[in-house]
Amino acid sequence: MIISFQGGESFKISQGDLSIAVNPQKKTSADIALLSMHGSGAKDGGAFVITGPGEYEARDVGVKGFLSEGAEGKINTIYMISFEGMNLCFLGALSNPALPPETMENLEDIDILFAPVGGEGVLDAAAAYKLAVSLEPSVIIPMHYTPDTLKKFLKEAGEEGVEALDKLVVKKKDLESREGDIVILKEE
Repeated sequence: MIISFQGGESFKISQGDLSIAVNPQKKTSADIALLSMHGSGAKDGGAFVITGPGEYEARDVGVKGFLSEGAEGKINTIYMISFEGMNLCFLGALSNPALPPETMENLEDIDILFAPVGGEGVLDAAAAYKLAVSLEPSVIIPMHYTPDTLKKFLKEAGEEGVEALDKLVVKKKDLESREGDIVILKEE
């Protein structure tokens, strides 16, 4: 699986000829597009578009969406994505770290967590790190940050020396020995 960062809360996740665009900022050629903020425009370019809570399956990818509170009081969807034997959790523009018990029950066995770490109405660095650790992912990928809020998040985690990668290339077996590792991706 290859994960690349398009900036803000936008990612491309691909394996072979299948690709998923999460909060695409421009028209995408992805097979599946996930949009976390209610009312955000679909920039799908022909993709199977998922725009909110519910259970979905497309091209052997399972997606579950859970309602949450987003930036500026808007509706946000947290997504659990089952892809290539891995569980990816995308928190979107989450602003309230207190998640309903039924949502927390469904956010388990997370391999890769995409977490907003500060700025413009989302979780601040401390709340983001506390929630991320409570979800026990193998890897945490920060998103929706400024250089300053990212620095605060890394300090909170005691990981100030993390080097940014161009993209994350990962297999399930690579995650077995990891516990809450932070991976920063450079914007494409």
